[in-house]
Amino acid sequence: MTRLEADRRHAVRFSLNGKPVEGEAEPRTLLSDFLRQQLGATGTHVGCEHGVCGACTIVVDGMLTRSCLTLAAQVDGCELRTVEGLAPSADRLSVLQQAFRRNHALQCGFCTAGILMSLDHYLAKNPAPTEAEIRDLLSGHICRCTGYTPIIQAALEAAAELASSKKETSDA
Repeated sequence: MTRLEADRRHAVRFSLNGKPVEGEAEPRTLLSDFLRQQLGATGTHVGCEHGVCGACTIVVDGMLTRSCLTLAAQVDGCELRTVEGLAPSADRLSVLQQAFRRNHALQCGFCTAGILMSLDHYLAKNPAPTEAEIRDLLSGHICRCTGYTPIIQAALEAAAELASSKKETSDA
């Protein structure tokens, strides 16, 4: 990466949920702020601004990333996925999002985007998680409303549904 001049804005270009985007940011602009303020991608929430609460979790080039600890300039040329990219279409939720809805796995919704991103990423790599594994994953997220039980139930339900649909596809 080239050295950025601190006193001016720089072009930042990347793929956001499969679509090319660009904007300008000062070198110190946090990715979470850039997403929300420059691009209007307000699904990514900012909680603690220290990478502890997990609300700002997104996927950058296939890796879970705390967007409050990442500078916008660092993702130039990368592929980003935010909570807005989870649903397969504007009128249909993902399997995980549907399970959250059915299990009432959110209340205020502040932490939900980051939790969904972490679970979606994890379930893609580990389609048959145990409750203990889900609990371990959630240890990187702070939710003050639900007490985690409905979130765990939703995650396990989504995993079972995804495994079932993969089995049906492979049997066909």
